[in-house]
Amino acid sequence: MIALEALTVEHQADPVGVDVTPRFGWNVVSDVAGTAQTSWRLTVTGPEGAVWTMDAADECCVDIEYAGPPLESLRRYRWSVEVETTAGAATGTGTFVTGVLDGDWHGATWIGTPGPTAAAPLLRTTFAIEEPVAEAYLVVGAGGYAHAELDGAPLGPGVLAPGFTDYDVTAQYTVVDVTERLTPGAHALGLELGRGFFGICGRNTWNWETAPWHAYPCARLLLLIRSAEGVRTLVSGADWRVADGPTTFDDLYAGEDYDARRARPGWSRPRFDDEAWQAASVVAGPRGTAVAQRQPPIEIAAVLEPIAVTELDAGRWVVSFERVIAGWVEIDADGEAGDVIELRFGEALRDDGTPNCVDEKGYFDGRFQTDTLTLAGGPVTWHPRFTWHGFQHVEVRAARLPGIRAHVVHTRAPRIGAFSSSSRLLDTVHELTVRTVLNNLHGIPTDTPKYEKNGWTGDGMLGARLMLQNLDAHELLAKWSDDIAASRHGEGAPQVIAPHGGWTMDWSPAPTWHSALLLVPWELYLQRGDERVLRDVWPDAQSYLRFELARTVDGIADTTLGDWVSPETDPGGGNAPEDRRIAATAYVIAMCDTAAAVARVLGEPATEWTDAASRCRAAFLERFWHEASAEVCGEGDEGYRQAHAVLALAFDLLPAAARQRAADRLARDVAERGDHLSTGALATKYLLPVLTEWGHADRAAAVALQTTFPSWGYWVEQGATSLWEHWKPESRSRGHYFLGTIDDWLFSHLAGLEPVEPGWRRARIAPRVVGHGIERAAASVVTPYGELATTWHLDEDEIVLTCRVPVGVTADVELPGRRVTLGSGPHELRSAAHQAE
Repeated sequence: MIALEALTVEHQADPVGVDVTPRFGWNVVSDVAGTAQTSWRLTVTGPEGAVWTMDAADECCVDIEYAGPPLESLRRYRWSVEVETTAGAATGTGTFVTGVLDGDWHGATWIGTPGPTAAAPLLRTTFAIEEPVAEAYLVVGAGGYAHAELDGAPLGPGVLAPGFTDYDVTAQYTVVDVTERLTPGAHALGLELGRGFFGICGRNTWNWETAPWHAYPCARLLLLIRSAEGVRTLVSGADWRVADGPTTFDDLYAGEDYDARRARPGWSRPRFDDEAWQAASVVAGPRGTAVAQRQPPIEIAAVLEPIAVTELDAGRWVVSFERVIAGWVEIDADGEAGDVIELRFGEALRDDGTPNCVDEKGYFDGRFQTDTLTLAGGPVTWHPRFTWHGFQHVEVRAARLPGIRAHVVHTRAPRIGAFSSSSRLLDTVHELTVRTVLNNLHGIPTDTPKYEKNGWTGDGMLGARLMLQNLDAHELLAKWSDDIAASRHGEGAPQVIAPHGGWTMDWSPAPTWHSALLLVPWELYLQRGDERVLRDVWPDAQSYLRFELARTVDGIADTTLGDWVSPETDPGGGNAPEDRRIAATAYVIAMCDTAAAVARVLGEPATEWTDAASRCRAAFLERFWHEASAEVCGEGDEGYRQAHAVLALAFDLLPAAARQRAADRLARDVAERGDHLSTGALATKYLLPVLTEWGHADRAAAVALQTTFPSWGYWVEQGATSLWEHWKPESRSRGHYFLGTIDDWLFSHLAGLEPVEPGWRRARIAPRVVGHGIERAAASVVTPYGELATTWHLDEDEIVLTCRVPVGVTADVELPGRRVTLGSGPHELRSAAHQAE
């Protein structure tokens, strides 16, 4: 059997709103071992017939770029591919809809309210359809969020859309195919606008309320309709009507208020009477370039029922759910008009049994993580529309307890990777890691869904690999890479959060966090084979790296952000008690090495970057390497610092003759600490891989399986249902993934699965932690070519490994005393286990 699956355009199946040069991809599926693609023919077809055809005699099936004549804006195209393989032929088809390619919004203007208002405004217009519609696409851009409805029914895509950007650089829009819903007759379009990061009013430590783009929420809308009569458009303008809606307050941090007495039933239906509404005002709107929202939509991914309800006293309950999530609750309530239901959200319970909904650090003015619903004297079902919370527990204050359920809300990111083992602990840590990442995907990768909701670059840099191996996060991280580059505004270093709204706190220099500008796109290239993302960020990456190198002192860099939240630091956050210049210089060298690799991929000279790396390596060795003790030491270090050795070995900073001694010294320290780590976010990512690669798999396994402080197992023993911001149980946030990078090691060293060539075109299957309390491990990743999977287990004195290699991937399998290269298909190998010790 030969078939084509997973046909994609811009890494999505049948996307709507593609406003870049499309790239096509597919997977070849075969039940014949060793199948290889030998040729292909791709055709793109428009309404008038074929517009472009390309063929080639090769195995390429990833990111084949359209090279035909210009495509038309807001038009559906079909594409087909015919493939020949060594086992037969196969065909596949798909579609895509273009975005606003020509920048022509047909006169649509940005509109909003005539004057200041705290309420979320409602905007509406009516129109009629007189003939059958062939194609119809609704385009919605917004400063903030725009919830769109057509004839009383939501349109999507998803919630909390369009996505968040630096609105002075880009402003995203969404495209929805409404062809099937525009039947002949009367229709109405409605928009409810939320503030998002565009219009936050409350003071917050990141200065979103004074961002350069800050304004009241607004929207721009274009409805393009094609019929036998030609093209017709409907656009936003001063002829639209506007009124305050029942959402009387919305703030991403404070929460949301809804007054059911102010609801306007039928407000987005054609026959609704809007005579008393005002005319919409034409406003300036975001200054950034309009771009289609490339990342998948944010969605309600799951609904959870409560697992416990505790009555505190009259009119106060705590409702608890099975785990920490990001999202909101939906409630079913009834009561007297004017009765208020108040909801307070927290990830943990305080000593008095109430959820921790307190802003301990004073990041915000006023309330925090609190929603209210005012009843209208009848039944109502409600949930917030323009905020989300991080929580496991909700304190409900009401005359009577409403029905309540939790909505898990995050960017659509299907799982594409899996891990399991003989260790229940490691399986649990893996699951908590993936859950915590999902809790932090809201159009960008955030640090915490409760306290900040910000795109901290260091966090995303550390987590990029585990995101890409577990979840379909390609387009989200590619979009965020652009955000990081945009945060430079053409000069200096990128900001430590992206998008950035002018936060006045100066974190400079911070090359450890700034490195995301190079390391995140490179991880995308390695995992998904996406060369375009490298080209997109390369001008900013080169400019920034030259800036960073220029401010080093004799090849040594410094940083305000070192190995953050090592075990001995304050549970609210902080740098490890060690010389931060070591981490800073290590990351500068890693960036230079990566820049050299990017230059080679793009066909440019790499000498500038290799020379810079050599200079900094020499300076690093002279300043920090101590030959006699085999230690990497800095000024002000409190004892031996694991992080220094880990980063020096992970980034290849030591002479070849010194590496084993440095690794042995590291392993000795781990053992002397009772098989505990002493690393923060930066070095934790590399600790277990370094130990494993330098002959200390036993120590790595012991740390991974540890259950006393500090360890992942300690969290699990404490009842964690997500990952914490700090190793200590007093950790403020229970929604941080940046200490969960053990997951990289679970895939690459325990299960033994890692890419060798970009996009997993060539893979290594080499389990390197066999035994040591672990008797079995398995992992799989959906590569751009299909699923690559491997499992090993111990059978007395043998390792038994089975794997499945997709068509288009070559796998180098390494077992004790055995090396073999495999093509597509299922395979089983055995090897003596004792040689793995």
